[in-house]
Amino acid sequence: MNLEQMLPSSASGEYICLKDLDLYSSSKCSSLATQAASNRRLRILSNQVQQEAIEVCLCEDDYPSWLKVEETIYLKPSLEKYQLVNFSHHQIQALLPQVINFTHQSMEVANYYLWGGTVAPNYDCSGLIQAAFSSVGIWLPRDAYQQQQFAEPIPKDELQAGDLVFFSKTPNKITHVGLCLGEGRYIHSSGREIGRNGIGIDELSPDADEVSRAYYQQFHSGGRIVQSYQPTGKKWSRA
Repeated sequence: MNLEQMLPSSASGEYICLKDLDLYSSSKCSSLATQAASNRRLRILSNQVQQEAIEVCLCEDDYPSWLKVEETIYLKPSLEKYQLVNFSHHQIQALLPQVINFTHQSMEVANYYLWGGTVAPNYDCSGLIQAAFSSVGIWLPRDAYQQQQFAEPIPKDELQAGDLVFFSKTPNKITHVGLCLGEGRYIHSSGREIGRNGIGIDELSPDADEVSRAYYQQFHSGGRIVQSYQPTGKKWSRA
């Protein structure tokens, strides 16, 4: 099956999502990789359909994934390519209270941890962080390890509200991320195994409750967002 027979061509090579869309980690579409909120942009990597899905890449964060062919009816050709909005470090600092407020408001709505979730109300850890920053126009890479590579490293004793905290189950792979609130606290969407199955606030301390202690033992590093992600036009290689 050839996609060109089903989807109008786009002069810019990009498409606008007309509704929130689920995107998958493989052409089998059995495991959620991420989500594309309404009005996000994507480009199609191949016109060849595999197992009723097509490979796509989100324009704002270069994130590759698979879209069910039946969902292509919710794509509209974009007349222009995605345009990056640049932010200075000072502008980002001024927007951090709104970023933090987004996470608090998200916590107040009934939610649960969703692997691959980037659209309200259910998020995974990096999905919540990406959504919070994108709510003010600042884009971060999609996954926690990508966000850690993108952020400016910050020592733990210099962390401020709006910085990111990264966690790792093994020394070589970042597996979790949260947003600093100040005074040793951070907000994050954590899973069922050692977390809260949704958005909650924990302390970066070995003397707090069981969940906080478990994550404290996995603390890896801190990071500060000093710029908005600049798309390269090349897809990330998912680890």
